[in-house]
Amino acid sequence: MLGQDLVSRLRRDGGQVTGLARGELDVTDAAAVRDVFRQVRPDVVVNCAAWTAVDAAQAHESEALAVNGGGAANLAAASASCGTRLVQISTDYVFDGMAQRPYAEDAARAPRTAYGRTKLAGEAAVLEQLRDSGYVLRTAWLYGASRPNFVRTMIRLERLRREVDVVDDQHGQPTWTVDVAGQIVALIGSGAAAGVYHATSSGQTTWCGLAREVFRLLGADPGRVRAIASSALDRPAVRPGYSVLSHDRWALAGLAPLPGWQLSLSRAFPSLVAAESGSVPVAAASGDAADR
Repeated sequence: MLGQDLVSRLRRDGGQVTGLARGELDVTDAAAVRDVFRQVRPDVVVNCAAWTAVDAAQAHESEALAVNGGGAANLAAASASCGTRLVQISTDYVFDGMAQRPYAEDAARAPRTAYGRTKLAGEAAVLEQLRDSGYVLRTAWLYGASRPNFVRTMIRLERLRREVDVVDDQHGQPTWTVDVAGQIVALIGSGAAAGVYHATSSGQTTWCGLAREVFRLLGADPGRVRAIASSALDRPAVRPGYSVLSHDRWALAGLAPLPGWQLSLSRAFPSLVAAESGSVPVAAASGDAADR
């Protein structure tokens, strides 16, 4: 979702952009990465490639690490050799999910899942190899029009079910991929210092609160969404109880944080409804949003 929205945004702005799907570049292949750098000669690389199937990573951590850790390391090494800036997309899962106030950019990282550990390895590779030209953007609870995700699932289920059960003890920041794409473009153009930034919507809610807002925007009764505990779901990977990220570092970069989650959801909603009704082509489900 994010990769497609970022490419669309850059092309709309008239930028020169090369978007490479996995069939065109396997980031786990260091030689292939070096070849692409020689061919394209990029000024900036944004790594939206990742193993994001949270539960599957529990049983296939080495494979997830090859993508999330090794792939990022390959891109960082090629960027270092070519003087290229690299933006690495990361996740709230690098934290333990047990806090009671928003995680600062420099908060202690203590992942509790294979997915979180492998994404943390990617962060480390970028920050160690590219101290002056590497950026880590942590985001979370992503939704967008181009791929299946939680918000689109709720739009569909409102039509299909009288009631929907959704967990109400996980807190986070629903974030529109279009907003994140715009923030990446702003960061690239700002000349901001390298390091870690948090690209999530302002405010916070629960998955149940998000689902109820989706129903409200559809003109349906939010009471049809029933709150349940995470313990009611049997999943291999533990979900963070608290995924709220702080946004203090944007001020140092001279940039505003992303808008509030409800405002962004209302702006995104027409495209999400159109996508779920079949007006926008939809690929097979993948990624953390589907897993959550």
